[in-house]
Amino acid sequence: MKASIPARALLGLTGALLLTYAVALAPDAVFGGREDDRSGRPATAGPAAASRPTAAQPFPPAGTAFIGIMTDKGPHDFAALDSFTAAAGRQPQVMLFSASWNVDDFDRTLFDRVSGRGMLPMLGWEPWDYRVDKAAREKKLPTREIDRIRSDQPAYRLSRITAGDFDPYLRSWAEGIRSLGYPVAIRLAHEMNGDWYPWSEASNGNRPGEYVAAWRHVHDLFRAAGVTNVTWVWSPNSRWDESSPKLAGWYPGDDYVDWVGVTGYYGIGAYTDYRSFDSIFGPTITEIRAFSGKPMVITETGASDATGRKAEWITETFRALPRHKDIIGLIWFEVDKELDWRIVSSPAVSTAFADAVADPRYRFDWSPDMPLRTRLEN
Repeated sequence: MKASIPARALLGLTGALLLTYAVALAPDAVFGGREDDRSGRPATAGPAAASRPTAAQPFPPAGTAFIGIMTDKGPHDFAALDSFTAAAGRQPQVMLFSASWNVDDFDRTLFDRVSGRGMLPMLGWEPWDYRVDKAAREKKLPTREIDRIRSDQPAYRLSRITAGDFDPYLRSWAEGIRSLGYPVAIRLAHEMNGDWYPWSEASNGNRPGEYVAAWRHVHDLFRAAGVTNVTWVWSPNSRWDESSPKLAGWYPGDDYVDWVGVTGYYGIGAYTDYRSFDSIFGPTITEIRAFSGKPMVITETGASDATGRKAEWITETFRALPRHKDIIGLIWFEVDKELDWRIVSSPAVSTAFADAVADPRYRFDWSPDMPLRTRLEN
């Protein structure tokens, strides 16, 4: 026989249940539209709140932008990262490093080393034999001659990727990345709108439409392998003049891309004279926005001091970035290659960079259990 419940106790129990429902399911009604966290502390808006990310927050948190780094040795040697961190007064949240299809098998150690240092691993995945480029550079050939030599690699034609010739290799990487258990980003076959890589449609016997087909083939293979922890990064070079090809024809589509990126440098080629961030990147950003609304990353940038204005360019770049609400990150090329792009190239440059990234919008941490942001906030 069930015990009876006094009426007063029953009313009290009913009230408690109703209050629990209101707090758990309708926080706006209880807190006047402000959502509190589970610790009882009220959440605050803006970068100050984003600097204390929780597992539920995406990366990067709303209203912020991450700082990334690419070094010569990547996760094989963190000496350049440590020097950059000391100069910037802050470790970057992302590390971009490259792997070449000709020699680099999946190596979990590299990803774990990056994530173990508190950085999101971003793989620059390059379908070519990088040793061709290395040999040409060692001969100190002119830049355009190096471009011609390294872009001519018939073994890595786009049609061979789409035909499945590399599928066993791709599956080994898909299975390895799936096993990591934390997010990674893959920047596949970058700067495709130039003519200096064998995956460009302007070189290596490739034909129009083959880049998109190859990209989709790789993406679909990963999807079929059950990989759900990859953020796909599409990254053309910034358009250097009006005669350079339009980008829409190389875009695989929003169903195949999570972040759109742009690569561009100040102090080289068409940008030897002083050019602002908006001058270098603005036209390309505008063009991309005509066909994609995905979050944007400056996937590779740097500045030379050829005209003595490197520190100035850094300061002006970081003043411009907050105006671009759709840019969620910037990756600095911390390498002395052809020119010295590093922030440690001089005390003035180091100071300019450190002052810029001291802004609260750049000061937050990456955590392996944070989902990567693939949509822009309203």
